[in-house]
Amino acid sequence: MKVPFIDLERQHKPMKNEMMQAFEEVYDSNQFILGQKVKEFEEKIASYVGTEFAIGVSNCTNALLISLRTLNVGSEDEVVTTPFSFVATAEVIAILGAKPVFCDVDPKTYNLDPNKISDVISNKTKVILPVHLYGQSADMDEILSIAKDKNIKVVEDMAQAIGAKYKGTMVGVLGDTACISFFPTKNLNALGDAGMILTNDPEIDKKIRAYRVHGSAKKYQHNFIGYNDRLDAVQAAFLSVKLQYLDEWNEKRRQIAKTYDSNLHDIVQIPYIKPENETVYHQYTIRTPKRDELRQHLSEHDIGTSIHYPMPLHLQEAFKYLGYKQGDFPESEKAAQEVLSLPIHQDLSDDEVKYVTDTVRKFFEK
Repeated sequence: MKVPFIDLERQHKPMKNEMMQAFEEVYDSNQFILGQKVKEFEEKIASYVGTEFAIGVSNCTNALLISLRTLNVGSEDEVVTTPFSFVATAEVIAILGAKPVFCDVDPKTYNLDPNKISDVISNKTKVILPVHLYGQSADMDEILSIAKDKNIKVVEDMAQAIGAKYKGTMVGVLGDTACISFFPTKNLNALGDAGMILTNDPEIDKKIRAYRVHGSAKKYQHNFIGYNDRLDAVQAAFLSVKLQYLDEWNEKRRQIAKTYDSNLHDIVQIPYIKPENETVYHQYTIRTPKRDELRQHLSEHDIGTSIHYPMPLHLQEAFKYLGYKQGDFPESEKAAQEVLSLPIHQDLSDDEVKYVTDTVRKFFEK
């Protein structure tokens, strides 16, 4: 049996007619940049998550970039974030001329450890940027409390977490802004790059909409330097089709995760989900000191895996100028050596899930 890490063909084949109809509607409308389809999708996402506003952009990296710029992050400012994330989280801070200030993670959830945030805040800190990693919310009450006390803004990186809940509330409504990725491997996935910014603040909404069209609130009138950063209508149409299935897909991921949990809990560290959280399992990430050997064993049995993430950001060459060194963030560094993501998507069969768990168990029995 072969179990690929992700199988987009299996997802898209039964949806082909719906997707082709969505494409034809855009094709016939001749509105390919922004337009009615984007507006409709923005309204659907805002309604789904529970925010006042949703603004479609070209990808989540630029969603983060525009969010920070809208909050006036620039030279001499600092943004506190995690070193255990995809590079875009910290990259956008540096692009704006600000300084990424890293804070170590909780070893069980891999999200920012709120007990360590205050230690790295300075009078230059303008934003805290938590990541809802692997589809589980960060500890938002604690983060928001620190931010309020210090008069700091909060941007949620929810690239992996659309549909996740924190204490019964959807992630994405708690920060000043929140940023979603619709990259093809995400739970709600485009057929290309696409992203979204959420906010409840009408002034932030207005400014973001101007930033995405060259700093222009009115055609050919530019109030500030902006970007060409708009969501394509065809991607919005595709995503609107898929959105109606998102809750069903996320629930299937949770059911698969339960099977993994019951069959693997005694041999590896399974994902720890805090009681107040409802995760969407963008990744099902186990942990073991024998990670590399296990991954090789699974590969030999045609089971796809991935490592999210093999090198913390503070040790990346791109961030060498910040002056961090090995040992500065021990939890992130240890996690990077031990985490392994197993296949988890709504199209996995029961037999495939069983094959994965049986193969993992055979490795440890051997």
